[in-house]
Amino acid sequence: MSSENTVQEQIKYLKSLKAVRERAKKVYEKAEANALNHFKVDFSKLEVVVSKVISLIKRDYKQISDIPPHGRWRHFDVGGCARIQALIERWKVGCDTLEITRRLLDLFVISVLLDAGAGNVWTYKEPETGNIYSRSEGLAIASLDMFKSGALSASSSQPHQVDAEKLINIRVEDIRLAFQVDENNPLEGLEGRAELLGRLGYALKSHPEFFKSNDNSVGNKVAVHSYKQYQLFCHYIDYLLLNSTINETDTSVKIDTLWTIVIYGLSEVWPSTRTSLNGVSLGDVWPCEVLRSPEDNPDSTDHLVAFHKLSQWLTYSLMEPMTKISGISFEGVEQMTGLPEYRNGGLFVDTGVLAVKESDFERGIEYYKRNATVKSGAEIVPMFEVHDPLVVEWRAVTVILLDVVADKVRNALGLSKEQFSLAQVLEAGTWKVYCDILVKCKD
Repeated sequence: MSSENTVQEQIKYLKSLKAVRERAKKVYEKAEANALNHFKVDFSKLEVVVSKVISLIKRDYKQISDIPPHGRWRHFDVGGCARIQALIERWKVGCDTLEITRRLLDLFVISVLLDAGAGNVWTYKEPETGNIYSRSEGLAIASLDMFKSGALSASSSQPHQVDAEKLINIRVEDIRLAFQVDENNPLEGLEGRAELLGRLGYALKSHPEFFKSNDNSVGNKVAVHSYKQYQLFCHYIDYLLLNSTINETDTSVKIDTLWTIVIYGLSEVWPSTRTSLNGVSLGDVWPCEVLRSPEDNPDSTDHLVAFHKLSQWLTYSLMEPMTKISGISFEGVEQMTGLPEYRNGGLFVDTGVLAVKESDFERGIEYYKRNATVKSGAEIVPMFEVHDPLVVEWRAVTVILLDVVADKVRNALGLSKEQFSLAQVLEAGTWKVYCDILVKCKD
């Protein structure tokens, strides 16, 4: 095999779902040997996490089948308001189920990609209810209102769609107005969000195999649905259907097919400043120093750890409307992992499973003091950049810890993976437990 082929295989592997869990396991093995560079680990505290997760599940759900999968849909329904269902009911007049699914996919993609850290100050006041939301929930409602207003559509007759040309011409001022940003309500990464949508527009035009409208793309295979031509990227559902197995009772799609669209079709969205190989940006892939060895070949990629957190969050979020509305099932979902972000990862720090080593703690405090306004009485916590070796190590261990917790919860409840999926464990437990801890701290 030539060196060029080897590099291409490395890129393909590091962009795969398989790489996320496999590389994270290598870091977890270091944790089991108490050989992490930046964290001390107390595995006995996992029982505290499991207990909290089970307690929350029993508090919030009568039965496991009531637990929805982790996804963006939950954020849209914050405050007990079924906003997405209201949209679906509105669209039922004149739309078939496939068209409704297309529109939801447009909305979900935009909303997930805009779901980056909002900061501790920003809030969004929902015009229809007057309710005020922050963080991911606030971003969800703001993006929903922006979508409903037609601000992302180039068609006055069809406001509920997203067009590449419209995205390319999005201005910072458009985001500022839509997200109610002013000097008293600052949103972190305002300019970055506008740039991201612009890059998304270019990505859609760069991958016609996934996103270009084609009246004959679906053909007789799904003749029960009408097909309308729009210049928007929800047409990837038609790509999925062309690569699906359809019978009388089920439409089945391999998770790798959906993943291909997300990881390759949207590759231009991610900043080029991230880890790259042979000039190809790898996305959410980072060097992990604990995996380096003095004997490694200089060209080795064995120390690179893949997460693809936002891509997995998007994939989880897209599966739900396709399953609920269009009856599409997905094969191989077990390849998906837990999401290594601050809520899941923070759970293991706050419960004492992971503890930052003293030298790193002091380094994080110094960084905080240099980069934040320290207010009297405010809690001072260590702060690190997303690419910091400590954060990479933390995220990698979190991926496997979520698997371990899920298995322990299932064992305690007498359930199998088929009966209680990882996506349900995330939704009902690990992600929500951390939110519960935050609320109790504020109280």
